[in-house]
This record gives sequence, C-alpha cells and structure tokens, in this order.
Amino acid sequence: MLKAGVLGAGHLGKIHLKLLKQSSRYELVGFYDSSPEAAKNIEAEFGYKAFPSMEALIEACDVVDVVTPTTFHYACAEKVIQAGRHLFIEKPIAHTVDEAVKIREMAKEHGVRGQVGHVERFNPAFTAVSHLIEKPMFIEAHRLAEFNPRGTDVPVVLDLMIHDIDAILSVVKSPVAKVMASGVAVISDTPDIANARIEFENGCVANLTASRISMKKMRKSRFFQKDAYISVDFLEKKCEVVRMKDAPQSPDEFAMILENAEGVKKQIYFDNPEVNENNAILDELEAFAGAIENNETPKVSLAQGTEALRVAMMVIEDL
Repeated sequence: MLKAGVLGAGHLGKIHLKLLKQSSRYELVGFYDSSPEAAKNIEAEFGYKAFPSMEALIEACDVVDVVTPTTFHYACAEKVIQAGRHLFIEKPIAHTVDEAVKIREMAKEHGVRGQVGHVERFNPAFTAVSHLIEKPMFIEAHRLAEFNPRGTDVPVVLDLMIHDIDAILSVVKSPVAKVMASGVAVISDTPDIANARIEFENGCVANLTASRISMKKMRKSRFFQKDAYISVDFLEKKCEVVRMKDAPQSPDEFAMILENAEGVKKQIYFDNPEVNENNAILDELEAFAGAIENNETPKVSLAQGTEALRVAMMVIEDL
C-alpha cells in the first residue's frame, strides 16, 4: 500500500481524507493544514493525524494529495516533487501556466508521477461513452451552478468551465487554433457567467457556457460527429448515443427513417449505454495508485492539466 497524506483540509480536503482512509490502495498517514485550530478540530473529530508542518507530512508519505487553494499549488508541489514524492494535485494544476509548466518539468526531472484532479474524466456517464466519441466536429457544453461564495476567489472559467475544457481536450485530438469568449461579473469581482467558442485546427468547434449564478444546476455536454450524436449528463449520470445508418431495404414498421432531398434514407438508432455507479474522486485517486504501481502515465497527466489551464487562460484573456 502507498502511504498517502493530504495538504489542505478544507471542504474538499476532508472528502479526500475520508476516501483515502477507505481506499484499499492507500494507507492514510495524516494531513497538514495551515490553520492550527482547524487541524486540531479535524484531528479531534475524525481521528486523522495532524502533522506539525508540511515538510513533516511529506517526509512520511509516498504520495501527497494537494487540496489547498490554487494560489498555493505551486509552492506545495515544489516541496512534494523535490522530496521525491508522487503528486496528486487538485484542478486547476496551478495559478498560472508558467507555474504549471514548472511543475511538469520538475516531476520529469525528479522521476515522480503526477496526476491532476479533473474528476469529470471519471464520471461514469462520461467513461461509458468517451470511447465512442470519435472525431467530433461540434460540441456544446453547459455547466450551471447555484451561487456558492466558496468558489468566488477565481473566475468561473477556472472554477467550473475548466472541467469541460479538460473533457473536451481529451476527446478532440487536435490543437486549439482560436478562442473567443465573453463574460459578466454579476456578484463577484471576476466573471460569474462566461461563454467560450473554442476552434480547433481540425475544424472542430466547441461552444461552452459556465455560470455560478443560475437558479438550477446543469452539467450537460453534447458531441456531434459523422452519423452520431452523443449526450452526456454529468450531473444525473446519464448518457445517450444516437446513430444514423443506411436504412435497410425492408425496415421494421417502428423504425425511425429520415430521407433527404436526394432520396437517401437513414435509420436512427437510440442507445443508452449502461452507467455504473461510482465515486469519481475515489476512482481518480485509486487510478493514480495504479499508475504509480504499474509505472504508467496517469489518466489525467500533468501535461494534460497544464493544457487545460492554458486553454482556460486563453478564455479568461478574451473575456
């Protein structure tokens, strides 16, 4: 078992602590939080060992899980990597692209593994169909959330939209050519609602909307490709695949047939792939353990986390 510790025991840090404790792939050694009072309370309530310093925790671990505010990611990652420990780091990977690049280069130099916490890659609705998404040419994503002051220290692009940016980059195998964006700061000092159009060199276009001031929650993406439409509901954990194939000579009486102006007939097929319930955060943590043990590239690598941040910054710069 890999010895793991958590840096940062806020809302998400507590969830990571609980799941690492449950996991059969890790031995949870404890955590470090910069607030002595908070650390003392967490230790008393949950029984997790609070370490007196970041360095002491890192020394006791094989893997360090960084769940601090983004502005501290680089400083924490630097200490973890230079100590030769493997790094799991929450999204976004860093506060700036330069910091992200340095993290990636340091990890390579010190021969350690790193994974970024883009948890939607492990959403069961997405994993059920991601292998079916082939050369999409148009993508539409909506990620809407009710207002929560906890995430307003960063623009909505880094808070919410980056989830969809990462998911889209994982299936569009082409460099980004152009980004156009608009946004409005309604409650916060940074945009609370934003829309981005991302154009790829292969002609694919992705239209993304993210809001943290909506009346209801929504996390849906739709992928359009030749002869197929794939829908993913990240919130409800549902997916649908609609395919069009040449209609048979004698279709079933209940078959849905479309005929274009040239007389070409296509039959529409509906499929709802099985979605297996999971805990996506536990799955991403355990997938990282597997990557370390098998000496493999993690599913969400530091390079991919860097690219997601780079594109997110392109969106922010155009707002």
